[in-house]
Amino acid sequence: MFLVYIFTCFIVSSITIAVIMLIKRLFSKHISEKWQYNLWFLLLIALTLPFLPKQLFHFENPFLSFDINQNNGMIDSSINNDKSLRFSNGNWMEDFTVSVHRLDLDFLNITLGSIWIIGMIVMIILSLLAWVKLKKIKSTTSVLKNQEVLHLFEQCKNRLHISKPIFIGESPLVKSPMTFGIFKTYVVLPMQLDEWMPLEKIQYIFMHELHHYKYKDIATNFILIIYQIIYWFNPLVWIAFKEMRVDREIACDAAVLKSLDEHCYVDYGNTIINFVELSSRSRNITWTNQFNGPKEQLKKRIEKIASFTMESKGLKFKSISIFALIGVFVAGQVPFVSAMSNDKSFYHFNSEENTTYKDFNEYFSNYDGSFVLYDMKADHYTIYNKNNSMKRVSPNSTYKIYTALFGLESGVIAGDHSIINWNGKHYPYEPWNKNQNLSTAMKNSVTWYFQELDQRIPKDTVQTYLRQIRYGNEDLSGGTDYWLESSLKISPIEQVQLLSAFYTNQFGFEDNNIQTVKDSLLLEVYDDARLSGKTGTGNVNGKNVNGWFIGYVETKNNTFFFATNIQNEDNSYGSKAANITLSILKDKGIIKEIGE
Repeated sequence: MFLVYIFTCFIVSSITIAVIMLIKRLFSKHISEKWQYNLWFLLLIALTLPFLPKQLFHFENPFLSFDINQNNGMIDSSINNDKSLRFSNGNWMEDFTVSVHRLDLDFLNITLGSIWIIGMIVMIILSLLAWVKLKKIKSTTSVLKNQEVLHLFEQCKNRLHISKPIFIGESPLVKSPMTFGIFKTYVVLPMQLDEWMPLEKIQYIFMHELHHYKYKDIATNFILIIYQIIYWFNPLVWIAFKEMRVDREIACDAAVLKSLDEHCYVDYGNTIINFVELSSRSRNITWTNQFNGPKEQLKKRIEKIASFTMESKGLKFKSISIFALIGVFVAGQVPFVSAMSNDKSFYHFNSEENTTYKDFNEYFSNYDGSFVLYDMKADHYTIYNKNNSMKRVSPNSTYKIYTALFGLESGVIAGDHSIINWNGKHYPYEPWNKNQNLSTAMKNSVTWYFQELDQRIPKDTVQTYLRQIRYGNEDLSGGTDYWLESSLKISPIEQVQLLSAFYTNQFGFEDNNIQTVKDSLLLEVYDDARLSGKTGTGNVNGKNVNGWFIGYVETKNNTFFFATNIQNEDNSYGSKAANITLSILKDKGIIKEIGE
């Protein structure tokens, strides 16, 4: 979900920035200029984490993978052929549901996504305008003709062991020396700089700009632009990048000073001061490294130059140690990112070798839905709509199967003592307005019965059971009605896998409890098959948006498990899902029409 993704990006970036800035403040005297700048590269790593493939840091256990072929699923060949039992649960095709009121998170996701994209577009436009300005500077740049200055430039290159060609020129649009360009690097000077500045000071400028080139600061500029486009919504990222650019200039100054004699430090500082007045008349271009900067930045650089000392071995060791500790902190956020970025809205199904994908679109007409059928004897899946079959949605009343099982297992009810007294509240469905046992509650999908049953089971016990059977996303955070268009979600494939595991009792529950739930699920008895299952309808703000029918068909020599889910804006009933399911099962010859 986009909301979760943005939240993850915001939290990871903000916490990392806060930690780096705190460390820089507390240990400023114990970290060299170079390593204070290097700390920001750990931020770039942290900003990258939410975008890495989940497979690179996946910490969860493998997905649900029951051995659903433990037995052949055959039932007794003496299926009851009494046609009076064909309608063993006569109300099961009626739609009993309650409406829940939920905030439209889809609308919120779309709104936030649109705002984020608009913000990125604005940032891209601003970056392109800066790039156009840079192109204009390039178009007005002429080759530098002063041979003394050119010779000095080559000397500085040799001093820094730079052999690749670098274009050096001058432009009337430039107020301060700047370096830019990845594939072809430009060092551009203000017009006639050589006429008002001595060669000694021009040498300092060249050393500064060439250090930017040597340390790949031009490429770093491009990376910062990309991340500022993506993270435009976080003001802390803007502050951090501003600080990073200041630290980059200070680190570059320190690198230049290391290559100079101590008596040259004052001259180098004075060279920067020469551009203080220009800083108010020139604007930084994001694609470039500029010799000058805002007055606050220049003031900080001069202060650092005035207090500069060569990096000792002790300072270097402490700097590297602090950097390593922050690196460990950044790496420690990986489990958080993994947990947040793990898309639990989908179940990853990995049984392609025994799966056939069919086009059942004709059955679903105007519904966005899916159908999953599992042939236990052949150990084979038939699936319609691969993507939707893995998409997790609220189970609604289909979850009542497992509420009943949990209630039996925890001793809240028993097979022969399952009555819960009606609370006296009048419901729109007359069968709900009386005392219920498990059989009548399942038959009429009495929501209040299962809500009461669920409330009598300790929440931690329910959570333990959900983890034991690995029910969908196992999320109970939605309050008392977590299974009604709320936090708990499950995919059609998982529904089928759970039903088959329930049917063969792979959970290790009491056999008589499994059988009690099975008895309550029996819907129809045909001449050659028994149909068991549960419908479910999700009603949000008065609209039926989610319809389920899950269950199984027992024949004389096989058992077939199925799950059908349908969704649209306001016509998705469990009964509709059931009609679709029965049509498919009939056409596949698994069941016959009543009376055939």
